[in-house]
Amino acid sequence: GSPRVKAQTARRVQAAAAAAGYRMNRLASAVMAGIRRSRGPSFRGSLAAVTVDEPGRPALALRFFAALARGAADRAAELGFGLRTFAVGPRRLSLRRLDALLRARGIRGVILLPTLGEPDFSAFDWSRYAGVYADFLIERPALDAVCSDHHRSIVGALHRLHALGYRRPGLFLNQHHAARLHHHWEGAFLAFQRHRDDVRPVPPLLGETFSGAAFAAWFRRHRPDVVLGHDSEAMAWMAACGARIPETHGFFCLNLLMQEKRCAGLDQQPQLLGGHAAEIVIAQLHRNECGIPAHPMLTSIPARWVDGPSLRAGAASAAVRPGDAAPPERSGRGSAGRARAGLALRPLARQAGAAAAPATFR
Repeated sequence: GSPRVKAQTARRVQAAAAAAGYRMNRLASAVMAGIRRSRGPSFRGSLAAVTVDEPGRPALALRFFAALARGAADRAAELGFGLRTFAVGPRRLSLRRLDALLRARGIRGVILLPTLGEPDFSAFDWSRYAGVYADFLIERPALDAVCSDHHRSIVGALHRLHALGYRRPGLFLNQHHAARLHHHWEGAFLAFQRHRDDVRPVPPLLGETFSGAAFAAWFRRHRPDVVLGHDSEAMAWMAACGARIPETHGFFCLNLLMQEKRCAGLDQQPQLLGGHAAEIVIAQLHRNECGIPAHPMLTSIPARWVDGPSLRAGAASAAVRPGDAAPPERSGRGSAGRARAGLALRPLARQAGAAAAPATFR
């Protein structure tokens, strides 16, 4: 592409290279371009973290997205890459403008941050880029993705709650949130109820929005002894119904970054997710793999159980069956090692707990 090379000569060289089977190494090209710009040997490359400008995005959700981006930036830095953030949308960059900016900066690796709606990057020219989606599923186009293992995480949590003596778990979910995850939370919850003879089934409560009155009607009718959900305001609604937390009832948050009150719950480890997303893209660049993958892969990382005052106290060993959510063990290999260690769970002795006596509701 140099203007100092005649077009005819460039075409002859390109034809000879193609005939010999040569392929452009886009990572090496980006590194050399960066060295020439910086006049130093320390530059290795840059990645782009792309977020979608979505009006009305909940402030609590922004905590999760910010932690994910920090994890990606930290792991990229460990591997010698920088990370720059770009926002697309009607009020921000168009996909065509984003492509032009990335090309001008020699950026070939793209991490798509989660969206509330269904992401659509099909109009983006992926032929020049390696990419990964840092959430459950993207179909336009179908890219590699990395996300929390929602099914495994809630099953592990339910087993631990059972070991603490809870026998009537109840689940409430935002309908949109449940649908975008293909009902992994709900499906795992229903399967757990079906296959445990000593668990009393409680139908999940799903809705686009929740009020104290709607929650109270469900709570009084089905009488769960522990409630799982994203909104910690449920603890106040439970108390208004006569529940005493943690003496008679428990609450367990499915994403602790979404809560505003101290409680037990799941740490979905967004910084590990972001770090692993960076690793996936950098590995693609090292393999000179660009474009939409023929066989997109999903990498999932289980969440980590965090104790809190919203559950009754129990023995430290009353917890884990193989496959349950558990704290990752440190491996000393950065975020990827910690993520992989999160998959190596320590099975502990199973211990049955006594069910709590039902409370009197107002």
